[in-house]
Amino acid sequence: MKENYKLHYAPDNASMIVRIALEMTGEPYDLELVDRRQSQQRSPKYLSLNPLGMIPALQTHDGVLFETGAILLWLADRHGGVFPAQNDVARADGLKWLFFLSNSLQANLWQMFYPEKFISPEHTDALRNGLAQRITSCVVFDDSAPSILDIYVCACLRWAKLYPSAYSKDWVKVQHYPNLLSLAKRLQAHPAVKVVQREEGLGPTPFTQPTYANPMIGSAT
Repeated sequence: MKENYKLHYAPDNASMIVRIALEMTGEPYDLELVDRRQSQQRSPKYLSLNPLGMIPALQTHDGVLFETGAILLWLADRHGGVFPAQNDVARADGLKWLFFLSNSLQANLWQMFYPEKFISPEHTDALRNGLAQRITSCVVFDDSAPSILDIYVCACLRWAKLYPSAYSKDWVKVQHYPNLLSLAKRLQAHPAVKVVQREEGLGPTPFTQPTYANPMIGSAT
Protein backbone atom coordinates (compact mmCIF):
# COMPACT_ATOMS: atom_id res chain seq x y z
CA MET A 1 0.00 0.00 0.00
CA LYS A 2 1.40 3.35 -1.02
CA GLU A 3 1.71 6.08 1.58
CA ASN A 4 0.50 9.59 0.94
CA TYR A 5 2.94 12.20 2.18
CA LYS A 6 2.57 15.94 2.63
CA LEU A 7 5.64 17.99 1.78
CA HIS A 8 5.79 21.51 3.20
CA TYR A 9 7.90 23.32 0.64
CA ALA A 10 9.06 26.55 -0.93
CA PRO A 11 10.27 26.74 -4.54
CA ASP A 12 14.01 26.27 -5.06
CA ASN A 13 14.61 25.61 -1.38
CA ALA A 14 15.96 22.44 0.23
CA SER A 15 12.47 21.00 -0.19
CA MET A 16 13.30 20.77 -3.91
CA ILE A 17 15.75 17.96 -3.10
CA VAL A 18 13.11 16.00 -1.18
CA ARG A 19 10.49 16.64 -3.87
CA ILE A 20 12.71 15.19 -6.60
CA ALA A 21 13.42 12.17 -4.40
CA LEU A 22 9.66 11.66 -3.90
CA GLU A 23 9.16 11.84 -7.65
CA MET A 24 11.87 9.23 -8.11
CA THR A 25 10.24 6.83 -5.63
CA GLY A 26 6.87 7.16 -7.35
CA GLU A 27 5.13 7.58 -4.01
CA PRO A 28 2.08 9.90 -3.93
CA TYR A 29 2.47 13.15 -2.07
CA ASP A 30 0.67 16.43 -1.54
CA LEU A 31 2.28 19.84 -1.41
CA GLU A 32 1.68 22.67 1.01
CA LEU A 33 3.37 25.95 0.21
CA VAL A 34 5.33 27.70 2.95
CA ASP A 35 5.22 31.27 1.68
CA ARG A 36 8.57 32.84 2.55
CA ARG A 37 7.41 36.30 1.49
CA GLN A 38 4.93 36.16 4.35
CA SER A 39 7.49 34.48 6.65
CA GLN A 40 5.19 31.50 7.06
CA GLN A 41 8.19 29.37 8.06
CA ARG A 42 8.10 31.29 11.35
CA SER A 43 4.35 31.00 11.89
CA PRO A 44 3.08 29.02 14.90
CA LYS A 45 1.45 26.52 12.55
CA TYR A 46 4.69 25.72 10.75
CA LEU A 47 6.83 25.82 13.89
CA SER A 48 4.59 23.10 15.32
CA LEU A 49 5.91 20.91 12.47
CA ASN A 50 9.51 22.09 12.40
CA PRO A 51 10.49 24.06 15.52
CA LEU A 52 13.65 25.27 13.74
CA GLY A 53 11.57 27.19 11.22
CA MET A 54 13.48 25.63 8.32
CA ILE A 55 12.11 24.22 5.08
CA PRO A 56 11.23 21.40 4.39
CA ALA A 57 9.02 19.35 6.66
CA LEU A 58 7.52 16.04 5.56
CA GLN A 59 4.39 14.66 7.18
CA THR A 60 4.29 10.85 7.18
CA HIS A 61 2.34 8.09 8.88
CA ASP A 62 5.30 7.83 11.28
CA GLY A 63 5.18 11.53 12.20
CA VAL A 64 6.79 14.70 10.91
CA LEU A 65 10.33 14.62 9.57
CA PHE A 66 12.65 17.58 9.06
CA GLU A 67 16.33 18.01 8.13
CA THR A 68 16.91 17.24 4.45
CA GLY A 69 19.45 14.47 4.96
CA ALA A 70 17.25 12.68 7.49
CA ILE A 71 14.20 12.85 5.20
CA LEU A 72 16.18 11.51 2.24
CA LEU A 73 17.61 8.60 4.22
CA TRP A 74 14.21 7.74 5.70
CA LEU A 75 12.56 7.74 2.26
CA ALA A 76 15.37 5.66 0.77
CA ASP A 77 15.16 3.05 3.53
CA ARG A 78 11.36 2.99 3.37
CA HIS A 79 11.03 2.64 -0.40
CA GLY A 80 14.42 1.52 -1.75
CA GLY A 81 16.01 2.14 -5.13
CA VAL A 82 17.51 5.55 -4.44
CA PHE A 83 20.27 4.68 -1.94
CA PRO A 84 22.24 1.53 -1.03
CA ALA A 85 20.30 -0.81 1.25
CA GLN A 86 21.57 -1.63 4.74
CA ASN A 87 23.19 -4.89 3.59
CA ASP A 88 24.82 -3.30 0.53
CA VAL A 89 28.62 -2.83 0.68
CA ALA A 90 28.15 0.60 -0.93
CA ARG A 91 26.13 1.75 2.09
CA ALA A 92 29.17 3.02 4.02
CA ASP A 93 30.33 5.27 1.18
CA GLY A 94 26.79 6.49 0.66
CA LEU A 95 26.38 7.46 4.31
CA LYS A 96 29.75 9.22 4.29
CA TRP A 97 28.73 11.42 1.38
CA LEU A 98 25.21 12.04 2.67
CA PHE A 99 26.49 13.36 5.99
CA PHE A 100 29.17 15.39 4.23
CA LEU A 101 26.57 17.06 2.01
CA SER A 102 24.23 17.75 4.91
CA ASN A 103 26.68 18.72 7.66
CA SER A 104 29.49 20.33 5.66
CA LEU A 105 28.60 21.44 2.14
CA GLN A 106 25.04 22.67 2.66
CA ALA A 107 25.88 24.11 6.08
CA ASN A 108 28.84 26.05 4.65
CA LEU A 109 26.72 27.35 1.76
CA TRP A 110 24.09 28.52 4.27
CA GLN A 111 26.74 30.58 6.05
CA MET A 112 27.91 32.07 2.74
CA PHE A 113 24.38 33.09 1.79
CA TYR A 114 23.47 34.55 5.19
CA PRO A 115 26.75 35.59 6.87
CA GLU A 116 24.96 38.25 8.92
CA LYS A 117 23.38 35.44 10.95
CA PHE A 118 26.84 34.26 12.05
CA ILE A 119 29.19 37.25 12.18
CA SER A 120 29.18 41.05 12.39
CA PRO A 121 28.82 42.95 9.07
CA GLU A 122 32.44 44.15 8.89
CA HIS A 123 33.67 40.54 8.84
CA THR A 124 31.27 39.04 6.29
CA ASP A 125 33.71 39.22 3.36
CA ALA A 126 36.41 37.44 5.35
CA LEU A 127 33.94 34.73 6.35
CA ARG A 128 32.80 34.24 2.77
CA ASN A 129 36.36 34.09 1.47
CA GLY A 130 37.26 31.43 4.00
CA LEU A 131 34.13 29.41 3.30
CA ALA A 132 34.66 29.63 -0.46
CA GLN A 133 38.14 28.19 -0.07
CA ARG A 134 36.86 25.41 2.17
CA ILE A 135 33.96 24.50 -0.10
CA THR A 136 35.88 24.46 -3.37
CA SER A 137 38.72 22.44 -1.84
CA CYS A 138 36.45 19.58 -0.73
CA VAL A 139 33.93 19.27 -3.57
CA VAL A 140 35.27 16.12 -5.19
CA PHE A 141 32.34 13.93 -6.09
CA ASP A 142 32.15 10.59 -7.87
CA ASP A 143 29.71 10.59 -10.78
CA SER A 144 28.52 7.08 -9.87
CA ALA A 145 26.93 8.22 -6.59
CA PRO A 146 23.47 6.93 -5.58
CA SER A 147 20.45 8.97 -6.61
CA ILE A 148 19.63 10.90 -3.42
CA LEU A 149 23.25 12.05 -3.35
CA ASP A 150 23.03 13.09 -7.00
CA ILE A 151 20.06 15.31 -6.16
CA TYR A 152 21.68 16.79 -3.07
CA VAL A 153 25.03 17.70 -4.62
CA CYS A 154 23.48 19.10 -7.81
CA ALA A 155 21.12 21.30 -5.80
CA CYS A 156 24.11 22.63 -3.85
CA LEU A 157 25.90 23.27 -7.14
CA ARG A 158 22.89 25.23 -8.39
CA TRP A 159 22.73 27.42 -5.31
CA ALA A 160 26.49 27.96 -5.25
CA LYS A 161 26.34 29.32 -8.79
CA LEU A 162 23.38 31.62 -8.08
CA TYR A 163 24.16 32.88 -4.59
CA PRO A 164 25.33 34.79 -2.65
CA SER A 165 24.27 37.73 -4.79
CA ALA A 166 26.89 40.06 -3.29
CA TYR A 167 29.80 37.69 -3.91
CA SER A 168 31.83 36.84 -7.00
CA LYS A 169 29.75 34.78 -9.44
CA ASP A 170 32.73 32.73 -10.59
CA TRP A 171 33.87 31.52 -7.17
CA VAL A 172 32.78 28.01 -8.18
CA LYS A 173 34.48 27.02 -11.43
CA VAL A 174 32.38 24.09 -12.63
CA GLN A 175 34.93 23.16 -15.30
CA HIS A 176 37.27 22.10 -12.48
CA TYR A 177 34.82 19.32 -11.58
CA PRO A 178 34.15 17.30 -14.76
CA ASN A 179 32.54 14.39 -12.88
CA LEU A 180 30.15 16.74 -11.12
CA LEU A 181 29.29 18.55 -14.36
CA SER A 182 28.61 15.22 -16.10
CA LEU A 183 26.39 14.17 -13.21
CA ALA A 184 24.48 17.47 -13.33
CA LYS A 185 23.82 17.12 -17.06
CA ARG A 186 22.41 13.63 -16.60
CA LEU A 187 20.31 14.49 -13.59
CA GLN A 188 18.61 17.52 -15.12
CA ALA A 189 17.36 15.25 -17.93
CA HIS A 190 15.69 12.86 -15.45
CA PRO A 191 11.86 12.82 -15.63
CA ALA A 192 11.57 13.44 -11.88
CA VAL A 193 13.67 16.58 -12.20
CA LYS A 194 11.64 17.74 -15.20
CA VAL A 195 8.46 17.74 -13.12
CA VAL A 196 9.97 19.84 -10.34
CA GLN A 197 11.88 22.03 -12.79
CA ARG A 198 8.66 23.00 -14.56
CA GLU A 199 6.52 23.61 -11.48
CA GLU A 200 9.17 25.45 -9.46
CA GLY A 201 10.34 27.50 -12.45
CA LEU A 202 13.96 26.35 -12.32
CA GLY A 203 14.73 26.98 -16.00
CA PRO A 204 15.87 24.55 -18.73
CA THR A 205 19.31 23.83 -17.26
CA PRO A 206 18.76 24.06 -13.49
CA PHE A 207 22.08 22.51 -12.48
CA THR A 208 24.58 23.20 -15.28
CA GLN A 209 23.57 26.78 -16.12
CA PRO A 210 21.15 27.82 -13.40
CA THR A 211 18.94 30.90 -13.50
CA TYR A 212 16.88 32.44 -10.72
CA ALA A 213 13.67 30.54 -10.10
CA ASN A 214 10.39 31.82 -11.52
CA PRO A 215 7.89 29.49 -9.84
CA MET A 216 4.27 28.99 -10.83
CA ILE A 217 3.24 29.39 -7.19
CA GLY A 218 5.05 31.01 -4.27
CA SER A 219 8.48 32.57 -4.07
CA ALA A 220 12.01 31.22 -3.87
CA THR A 221 13.11 34.10 -1.64
